[in-house]
Amino acid sequence: MNFVFLMDPLETVVMEKDTTFIIMLGAHRRGHKIFYLPDGGMRLRDGKVFFRAQEVVPQQVAREPFIRKEETVLEEDDVDVLFIRTDPPFDGEYLLNTWLLDRVSRRIPVINDPQGIRSVNEKIWCTQFTSLVPPTLVSRQQEDLLDFLSEEKDVVGKPTDGHGGQSVFHIHQGDKNAKVILETLTHRWKKEIILQRYIPESQNGDKRILLLDGEPLGAVLRMHSEDDHRNNFFAGGKPLPSEINQKDWEIIDVLRPELQKLGLYFVGIDILGPYLVEVNVTSPTCLQEMNGLYDQHLEDHIIEFAEKFIDQNRSLDKIVT
Repeated sequence: MNFVFLMDPLETVVMEKDTTFIIMLGAHRRGHKIFYLPDGGMRLRDGKVFFRAQEVVPQQVAREPFIRKEETVLEEDDVDVLFIRTDPPFDGEYLLNTWLLDRVSRRIPVINDPQGIRSVNEKIWCTQFTSLVPPTLVSRQQEDLLDFLSEEKDVVGKPTDGHGGQSVFHIHQGDKNAKVILETLTHRWKKEIILQRYIPESQNGDKRILLLDGEPLGAVLRMHSEDDHRNNFFAGGKPLPSEINQKDWEIIDVLRPELQKLGLYFVGIDILGPYLVEVNVTSPTCLQEMNGLYDQHLEDHIIEFAEKFIDQNRSLDKIVT
């Protein structure tokens, strides 16, 4: 089968850490052909989408993680499954890619569904589940933000479209820099940001749980370095083993039907203490860290899911035709 991956440039892949790489490698091990699809590689003509892609062979060689073959143009009938694995931020190009993928034949599974990705801001979408998330404010208004800080005393501020721990601030009431931090985050009160109650359990790390069709693949605790409050791996966090507890299961049980309804099959959720803080749908990571901690090949589960998805769609297509 032909597995197509819409993703960032191959040169940016860190073989030892990249989740997309290990999924590609898993698909290759099971005999599938792997195609790299860059931003700008799709075109829509007369209602059909074409993909200018490059066949690659993933290999666990740090200096050359991919053997590159010829570039080719794939028609829809040439594609068996397509993974959206472009890293955030969810910008104009990301949005355009989802619009183009909306036009792809429903016979082709897209993981994750482009409409679902558009529906879920990774930081705001989960705020609808008020019993699961910490007290949260989304606003650009100076008065609202300062009132929330005054009420909560201790908060975390972050952009609505950030990723990798970028521009995440721990803010205390009475801090002389508090107002300038808020002013900077909001671009002088012109852009909404998120303020959330600071969760003391964050000192013990935050938990990333990867879900496949609503069921947990595994969990990892991301622990910040001594000189930083952020737990993200991009900000220097380290992976530690973690278990899924009763509260985590309660959160998963609430999210599962909503994620399945939106076609969000491979998702990462972030949990601080008893609270859900983010739902990652664009390009969830941490698969390799889990593999290393638990001596597993979790990517095999993802490939098996994709294979079943392909067979299911083909069966439905035969019934319709």
